Amino acid sequence: MTENLKIYIFRHGESEYNRDNKFTGLKDVKLTPHGIQQAKLIADKLKDKVFQVAYRTRLIRSKETLNEVLRYHKNITVIEDDRIIERSYGDLEGVTHQSFIEKHGKEQFDIIHRSYDVSAPGGESIKMVEERVLDFIKDLLHKMKREKISVAISAHGNSMRPFRRYFEGFSIEKMMKIENPYDDYFEYSVPIE
Repeated sequence: MTENLKIYIFRHGESEYNRDNKFTGLKDVKLTPHGIQQAKLIADKLKDKVFQVAYRTRLIRSKETLNEVLRYHKNITVIEDDRIIERSYGDLEGVTHQSFIEKHGKEQFDIIHRSYDVSAPGGESIKMVEERVLDFIKDLLHKMKREKISVAISAHGNSMRPFRRYFEGFSIEKMMKIENPYDDYFEYSVPIE
């Protein structure tokens, strides 16, 4: 295996709901043609990286993005783990941002969309997402060190926030302000103990 264990994490390409400015959450929507091009960009950037295991969620946008990446890689074990799935927006899933703002105001939109501990109606807060992502990270690091593997992760915008906070040391405030790109990846080294 490699001397340094690596994590390559990326957000799926643009989905139909991303394009249409809708709360997406757990709605299972496909990538747009532009989103597929973004996934191909990620794949091209990762084509020379070495990893043995790839993680994705049950949602088609995570799968479609990973499928592009795996075109350059053979014999990769793929694991589905919904602890890294997108934040549930509950009752708001499928609602356009504009219609929500018209009904409830921009301030309420910002509270729902960018507060750490405010849950979407019938859905999750980022704090809740962070709890499940941290549980995933704990298990991931244990598996990586035990099996001496590097991994690729096809994640979602909001599940990447706590992931990046963990590895980059962000404050909650900074984590809530970051925007994760659709066409790039983040790389983290994991020391072998």
